[in-house]
Amino acid sequence: MSPTPEIRIQDLHKSFGDNEVLRGIDLEIGQGEVVCVIGPSGSGKSTLLRCVNLLEEPTRGQVFVGGTELTDPDVDIDAARRRIGMVFQQFNLFPHLTVTENLALPQRRVLKRDKAQAARIAAENLRRVGLAEKADAYPSSLSGGQQQRVAIARALAMGPEVMLFDEPTSALDPELVGDVLAVMRMLAHEGMTMMVVTHEMSFAREVADRVVFMDGGVVVEDGTPDQVIGAPRHERTRHFLARLLDPAMAEVEEGISGQGISDRAGGKA
Repeated sequence: MSPTPEIRIQDLHKSFGDNEVLRGIDLEIGQGEVVCVIGPSGSGKSTLLRCVNLLEEPTRGQVFVGGTELTDPDVDIDAARRRIGMVFQQFNLFPHLTVTENLALPQRRVLKRDKAQAARIAAENLRRVGLAEKADAYPSSLSGGQQQRVAIARALAMGPEVMLFDEPTSALDPELVGDVLAVMRMLAHEGMTMMVVTHEMSFAREVADRVVFMDGGVVVEDGTPDQVIGAPRHERTRHFLARLLDPAMAEVEEGISGQGISDRAGGKA
């Protein structure tokens, strides 16, 4: 890890009313590092990711990106966010604009690039994600996987130093997942700093430098893929992976015990 982390999260808490979703997260991600965040639904993974660029404002704690504290009340949050690309579960493309126009519009509005420059950078990034031939197409003519790759290209066109991915393949049919993950592998190999909330264990094993397992709003395990996925130390991690990797067996186990994960969720996080 680099001496100065690209992302640094300190004692991060987030509550929605009486529901404390994040309960004191400490996490550092070095420059060029790929960190996959895994965990059950409701564990706080996506909320953590959204707190990194302040789409969700933390209840307390600090978030630093590239040495800038985003949680400082005096920070220029718009300038800070320009360093961070975000890719969501849904593609959020403008249906009335072509693929090129979807990439060029935020460049022109936010970065004040002229039309020619924005179009050139759009074309470069469409080539990066393997969609140069779709430059003049409209989103409705693309598959879900192609739309997600356009969304990634749109984020890359803004020149981010950090990329955040929130379950980028969860809305895709299984046969479309591979092309999106291939683009993410390419970014990892290029040295992009990436924080990825995912349920794709094969991707986490192959690409991640570290895997973070969250449950109940806390980090339960943080280590290499071989450590966290291959030989988890905590029972909560083992239970989650068993359910994820062999759901049929987990259902049988749950039926025999008559308890299931709901009993565990009611205990201490």
